[in-house]
Amino acid sequence: MISRMFLVHKALIRAFRKVISPVFIFSGIFLLHATVSVFMVLDHLFFPSLRKKRVASPIVIVGNPRSGTTFLQRFLTDNGFGTGSRLWKMIYPSLTLQTLLKPFLPIMEKFSPAKHHAHAAHKTNLTSVETDDPALMFRYFDGFFIYGFFLSWSKKDLRDMFDPDLRDTAKRDFKWIEKCWRRVLVSEKKERIVGKLFSLGIRLPSFLNRFPDAKILYMARDPLSTVPSGLSLVTGVLDGAFGFWSLPEEKRTHFIKRLYAALLELSLRFQRDWESGRINRSNVKVVTFDRLMKDFDGLMDEIIPFVGGEISAELRTVIDNTAQKQRAFESKHAYNLEKFGLTEEQIRCDYAEFYQTFL
Repeated sequence: MISRMFLVHKALIRAFRKVISPVFIFSGIFLLHATVSVFMVLDHLFFPSLRKKRVASPIVIVGNPRSGTTFLQRFLTDNGFGTGSRLWKMIYPSLTLQTLLKPFLPIMEKFSPAKHHAHAAHKTNLTSVETDDPALMFRYFDGFFIYGFFLSWSKKDLRDMFDPDLRDTAKRDFKWIEKCWRRVLVSEKKERIVGKLFSLGIRLPSFLNRFPDAKILYMARDPLSTVPSGLSLVTGVLDGAFGFWSLPEEKRTHFIKRLYAALLELSLRFQRDWESGRINRSNVKVVTFDRLMKDFDGLMDEIIPFVGGEISAELRTVIDNTAQKQRAFESKHAYNLEKFGLTEEQIRCDYAEFYQTFL
């Protein structure tokens, strides 16, 4: 953890000339780590049901940012298929600690990093059901979030730190995710997790080895949409926090190229694992964004049996109403390739194998 903090500090100095403020952030992360560790031990005293709680047949949504993962996760959780992880419960996964902190959530919201998200792109707050990747960032100061937001600024390309073939942290990460999910199930009084981990795109085979009964919904969307939208989402957060678009063009271009390459790897690694047979396809259903928008009712007729659910009369009404809204939906989030120094030809060429396999 300390070595990664040094790397991030160096990157922030290089990109934003931030010298002092990161030190306070790192100190807070150390304090958070120690506090959570103590209170998670206490969980077994105050929440005895935790000992018997198991993560069984989790539904896990995987896909690059802006591919429809959030919508699908929240639809499934809202309609009784399980529960997802709320952002504040990823930061403070201890059930005992959550009990103490819950009255202060309105105050904590004012200081939440989620406030930097543009709501037209991604509406979120501390109590929103979110991707589980931040759980790893707050626990180990590691993972794709650290690279995507901070280490992409480094002079040296540090992407190899997150290549599972070169540095495999799956055993550590999945053990922590399971601990967090067990506590989510207890706190939400549910029996099944509906998770979301976009970083599984590069290590889905090892995840299925750990959770062989998991049902994976992989979201595939045209990279001509996900790439500029994903870049806009991340740079929007960085602009709110550090003034990204006021930086010199050279710095912005350096960061965008690094992040683009990382997003590309998320897609192509999954595609290679899928084609090579490393992924057990019986556990995975590929869901295209176009069907999510234009054929939602037909898609749910396939997804719900796949995850082991049934469609009641009440749920059928919800699905039909949602399908109508999806067909009429128009995004308020505008973006373009030129802003990021990209062209349609480049993306189609770089993602050619992904297009051929899934789109």
